[in-house]
Amino acid sequence: MMVIFCSSALFCLIYYVIIICYSGIGTSFSAIWLVIAGVMGFAALFYRFYLSHRHRIPLWVPVSLVTVLGAFAAMFAVVEILIGVGMLRATRQSMDYVIVLGAQVRGTELSSSLERRLERVLSYADQSPNTVFVLSGGQGKGEEISEARAMYEYLHYNGVPDSQLLLEQASTNTVENIRNSARIIESQEAWKAIIGHQYLSDAYKERADQIQIGVLTSNFHVYRARAIARKQGLSNVHGIAAGSDPVLFLHLCVREGFAILKDKFMGNM
Repeated sequence: MMVIFCSSALFCLIYYVIIICYSGIGTSFSAIWLVIAGVMGFAALFYRFYLSHRHRIPLWVPVSLVTVLGAFAAMFAVVEILIGVGMLRATRQSMDYVIVLGAQVRGTELSSSLERRLERVLSYADQSPNTVFVLSGGQGKGEEISEARAMYEYLHYNGVPDSQLLLEQASTNTVENIRNSARIIESQEAWKAIIGHQYLSDAYKERADQIQIGVLTSNFHVYRARAIARKQGLSNVHGIAAGSDPVLFLHLCVREGFAILKDKFMGNM
């Protein structure tokens, strides 16, 4: 056990250094690796102390610690498996609408995550010329333009016509991305009903269950995005996976695991 605890702590410290050297000390949630290393280090010290002073420590102390840590580890393992299943179940089918989730924009420059998502949009648009993309993302700290506008500029420059692009520029998180984008899709369908001289409510209700909606995001994020979309009432929703940074992939999956637990606790999914 000592070898496992110490090796895990060392791995976390080394990976933390790799993250900092690769993407900077401001990398979101990177400190979690220091926390995990600290937990593993404490576990190693406690285990060594317990072996030397077993007769002085009540049995309930190690049993309680093992139970708590084991339960959390098991729960987190299940969450990570769900993330993996979400990646594997991502669809390649053509959708009526695809909600493209935004990611960080540095000034007016796309982050690597956002650029990977947009590259996926370009390949998808080539295969599905009738799909409408809802570009979703507001303007956050350090962003000179909204994420949706940055996505639009990139896709428009690369030949995706305006007829395939809708902008949602008010959202600040995934829940708002899905909710606001769903409203835009509903408005678009209502507009189509007007053009077709149909009654708005009846036209949308008849078509609502038939509309195929995709949510395009980074592969590790597909499971949570799809679960949130279903919570928002989108029944025919499918995940579409974009690639992610291979060096940061493990970190992104761990960060996503905590985000899933938070959203589940808050009732967002």
